[in-house]
Amino acid sequence: MLVGGDWVAAESGETYDVVNPATAEVIGKVPKGGREDASKAVDAAREAFDHGPWPRMTPADRAKIIWKIADLVEFDLDRLAMMETVNQGKTIKMAHDNDFPTGIDNIRFFAGASRNLEGKAASEYTGLGTTIFRREPVGVVVCITPWNYPWMMAVWKAVPALAAGNSIIINQRA
Repeated sequence: MLVGGDWVAAESGETYDVVNPATAEVIGKVPKGGREDASKAVDAAREAFDHGPWPRMTPADRAKIIWKIADLVEFDLDRLAMMETVNQGKTIKMAHDNDFPTGIDNIRFFAGASRNLEGKAASEYTGLGTTIFRREPVGVVVCITPWNYPWMMAVWKAVPALAAGNSIIINQRA
């Protein structure tokens, strides 16, 4: 688990086997995080949000970094698509020609969208007063992704939260 910038084992020391669904071969092990691990992840994300630079960056600066993430994924597309195929079981063609290019495009979309601050500034929605929209980070966002579509679901959940200036925790559920 990557917590607070460090790779850490689960407090329990337990792991899950990562199994290639096509061959039943164990291709890796991942920490089996528990309640204490989740608490540490939340604390680290809260610390990063409260004291780190990310939420205080301009949307333009965050957009540049997020765009760079898309560039790095695109540069390593062949290897990442193969990893997704072996881990998840979908065809290499689907991962390489569809999922990763779509994810890269979505990352770039959210990078650009983070700079679009327009919209209705104020309106009377309830009759009780004026509603004003403020576009600002809110804190720690937990992104729970399913096992069967991990790359795209992580992109769709985590990248908009990052673009808005939040810190994130990604938890893949098996």
